[in-house]
Amino acid sequence: MHIPSYAYGTIRAALPSVPTSRHVGSVDCCLCDEPFGKDLAAIPLGPTPTSGLFGCRPCLTRLIAQARRARDAALTQDAERARAESADWVPRRKAHLARLDGVREAAEAVAGLARDKDVEARQVAWLLISLESAYTWVPEAPELPASVGREDPELKDASFRLDLSMITARETVAERLAYHLINEAQPEEPEMCEEFECPEDCTGRHDSSHIDCGPDAVYEDLAAHGVTVEQPEPGPLPARLVAPPGKNEAEEKHPPFTGFEEQAPAVLEHFGVDTGDTDVLLSAAAVGLVVDAWREGPLDVIHAAADGPSDGDIFAQSVDLYRRARAALAAAREDGPEALPAFVAVASDVDLPWAGGSSFALRTVSEPVTEFVRQVDDRVWFTAKVMREQGWRAALLHRAVSATVKASTHFGMPRWPATVASVLEHLTELDRSSAPEALADLAAVEAALLEAPDRLGADALDWISRHALLG
Repeated sequence: MHIPSYAYGTIRAALPSVPTSRHVGSVDCCLCDEPFGKDLAAIPLGPTPTSGLFGCRPCLTRLIAQARRARDAALTQDAERARAESADWVPRRKAHLARLDGVREAAEAVAGLARDKDVEARQVAWLLISLESAYTWVPEAPELPASVGREDPELKDASFRLDLSMITARETVAERLAYHLINEAQPEEPEMCEEFECPEDCTGRHDSSHIDCGPDAVYEDLAAHGVTVEQPEPGPLPARLVAPPGKNEAEEKHPPFTGFEEQAPAVLEHFGVDTGDTDVLLSAAAVGLVVDAWREGPLDVIHAAADGPSDGDIFAQSVDLYRRARAALAAAREDGPEALPAFVAVASDVDLPWAGGSSFALRTVSEPVTEFVRQVDDRVWFTAKVMREQGWRAALLHRAVSATVKASTHFGMPRWPATVASVLEHLTELDRSSAPEALADLAAVEAALLEAPDRLGADALDWISRHALLG
């Protein structure tokens, strides 16, 4: 007799808690105590066909029918619950998408008005204030019912597009107001009117709409305010500065990475990244992916929390994630963008203890980590998008350029050996009596820093960071 799997629980619940010897000896049915005979066959219930308990066909047929009715009732209830959850979820989802789209359209409109010289700067400022208020009042996305699934790509995409539109609006308004303040502070220069061939009603004040101070002025301006920032070495001119003038509207609407594969190598090679060497380019791209998706932004808030990670925790984890990012990007060459979620799974895992023997995990910090997890997902999603639309090499070049700008001396970059040499030079001059034991043997320290810094442990890396050896 076949016993369906859904009936096992019902049959087990009906078995006697203390079977008799007649039950075990297949003399009586363990369910109804009727003796087996010519008209009542013994059906084994296990654990083997010849040992254990035995039941009769009528009892088992009755229990299987009971289990089937319970199963069908549960399926009906599940279907009714799914229909009820869907009926509740669909309008809430539609309303939330409408809110996101409404604020996004408003952000695009504000950006357009900020470029319109006929709109006064004061009005532009108020437009931004009201836009920020609308953005602040956008509620959290409604929680998905279990019957719907674990995520909604359309909601996620709408939220991402809203964030991009807000960034554009803020940048456009900031530029407009910055030039407005500068122009308002400019003195009248009527003597320039002849040179500029001004109309008769010119006030003598000549407003600027574009000022290029060059790559070095910001460091001098900051120094005047008592802020010293190390000035980087000069690089090649950006392609947009040497391009011929007179771009038409169609050219301005091209995707942001058009021609990127031709322009990026010059920038990368200036920082020592040989784009002809796939391994070097892959390493730089992995550093860039970790910096963009994991290190910057929300992690700074988590780091600043009282129970946040130390500098050593962050450095050790970034090294481990660099290796994972490199492996994921390498796999993506054959498997496509579908290989990148392997990096996301670790980088955004809130329960995973960090590398270098650290006891820190994102789950333990008091600061919310939702924004952090979303940034990791969004930045990797963008890399996958570039890879899908423009190819594997274009995606690597994009992240590698980011690495040269933000982390040119990080582990995995061509300048890392020079950084290690500087660290060792300073370590020899420091009193290391209170330092972690891992820093006692400088030869071993050098080897670990060059090959796998997280091998030193988070405590040792934190000690190095506290003494400003890593810059």
